[in-house]
Amino acid sequence: MKKTFHLTHPKLTVPRRVDAIKHEIKKYLKRERNKALPENADFWDFDCRFGIDEASCKAVHLAEINKKISEIEADQQESFYLEILAKPGYRTKKQDQAE
Repeated sequence: MKKTFHLTHPKLTVPRRVDAIKHEIKKYLKRERNKALPENADFWDFDCRFGIDEASCKAVHLAEINKKISEIEADQQESFYLEILAKPGYRTKKQDQAE
């Protein structure tokens, strides 16, 4: 998903539009996670970038997206750019701390 979201809408208030955007993102993530995994992959991982526009976006963790959207709402920005790309994830073994 590479998309510029606009917070202004002729019929919706900004808080309702923000909720709709968060729901759309959640729905996209669920749809991507339900796709078949490639061989040897353990889970779907996501590369996320967030910013005011495409040129100024920076990498963020998936869990920070809702917080960033709320910050944009608090700053009364009109739009923001969000990029979420799915990739296969592989688990690594944890090392014992006794060693």
